[in-house]
Amino acid sequence: MDGIFAKVGFVYNKWAILDGTIRRDRASSLPEDNNTYYYPSASLGIVFSEFIGDNSFISFGKLRANYAEVGNTAPPLSVFDVYNLGTAFGDASIASVPTTKNNPDLKPERTRSLEAGLEMRFLKDRVGFDVTLYKQNTKDQILPATISRATGYNSKFINAGDVENKGVEVQLFVRPVNSRNFNWRVELNWARNRNKVLDLGGIDNLRIGNSQGGVSINAALGEPYGTIRSNNFVFHQNGGRIVNANGRYRFSATSNEITGNINPDWIGGITNSLRYKNLTFSFLIDVKKGGDVFSLDLYYGMATGMYPETAGLNDLGNEVRAPLGDGGGLIVDGVKEDGSPNDVRVSAVNYGSFGYARNPAAAFIYDAGYVKLREANLTWDLPSTILGGNRIFKGVSLGVYGRNLWIIHKNLPYSDPEDGYGSGNYQGHQGGAYPTVRTFGANLNLKF
Repeated sequence: MDGIFAKVGFVYNKWAILDGTIRRDRASSLPEDNNTYYYPSASLGIVFSEFIGDNSFISFGKLRANYAEVGNTAPPLSVFDVYNLGTAFGDASIASVPTTKNNPDLKPERTRSLEAGLEMRFLKDRVGFDVTLYKQNTKDQILPATISRATGYNSKFINAGDVENKGVEVQLFVRPVNSRNFNWRVELNWARNRNKVLDLGGIDNLRIGNSQGGVSINAALGEPYGTIRSNNFVFHQNGGRIVNANGRYRFSATSNEITGNINPDWIGGITNSLRYKNLTFSFLIDVKKGGDVFSLDLYYGMATGMYPETAGLNDLGNEVRAPLGDGGGLIVDGVKEDGSPNDVRVSAVNYGSFGYARNPAAAFIYDAGYVKLREANLTWDLPSTILGGNRIFKGVSLGVYGRNLWIIHKNLPYSDPEDGYGSGNYQGHQGGAYPTVRTFGANLNLKF
């Protein structure tokens, strides 16, 4: 890829700021006829506090608005079809067709966004906030769409429709204490995003990824980008899960029911920074509210008896894994077809009573929300008395830090909700999870 970028800015009398940019990119991963694309941006800021004059309440006030476009290219080697060459068998060369069909007619992705915001600070910068409203549309996203395997391929690269995101972001800071020897600053951020698939180029649903258990992550027309589809329980009109005459749950007829959504309700965080003389301590707490994830670990592990929920005592006070004749087994929570409570006891001796063999995939979709102590830092700025008359260093600081220190709360059992198979578009699927890695370190900062 090569690009040309230009920017121009104007400031009028300290209260009006206008910026404009234009960029041209040319990417070799796109077809020759479509490999050059332009995208501009423009922003305007009005510092209205300049008209208020000096006062003890409003320290700063600014309104801003901007429009921007962003272009994006295709993954490498996604235009022309080529064979995969394998290890020769004797004198015979071996080649195979890739599983994804390339597309010689791809166009660059394009995102257009509008944003407006208000920034204010009060009481000589002791309190402040920054609020942003935005709306953006991404068109012609380059995705591998699932196609019939009768074609010889599993998927094909396409440009897909229009996805809209809109939301609000809020940043707030406050200095409860701001003295010579002690300073305390609190920063809070909160963001809420809602997205919707507006167009898919003539199709109703685009599979972003598939996993075991018949679970898929999808872009469905009229739905949020990232819906989870799988088989589900069958529900009675009064809301209970229907069980069959044998006491086992009834499954939906297909794996095409929407059973989850990977998008969180909101995300946020709070940072506290405390400084006493030359010593500074800060920590960040991260929060994610909502969003769903399918756990393949629980899907299999509950079936094979790996988790404690598959053992213990039942409602009769007997071992749940004991034979029915010895008072074992369980009554699953549900209703019969006529709506009456389920009272049929089923065996938990054999494989699968708690896992995928007797439960739909929807039973293993969990809330992926969490509260985490994301980071903590302790820094000591060496005082000038220690540095003495040293003219080489203007400042020296020593610090220690830790990251991913503590999962304070989560709803997904036995795993970190952030652990997953994929990234980018393919999210909402977890399996083979590793323990969360905590990172500890020390640093030395020298200022010359």
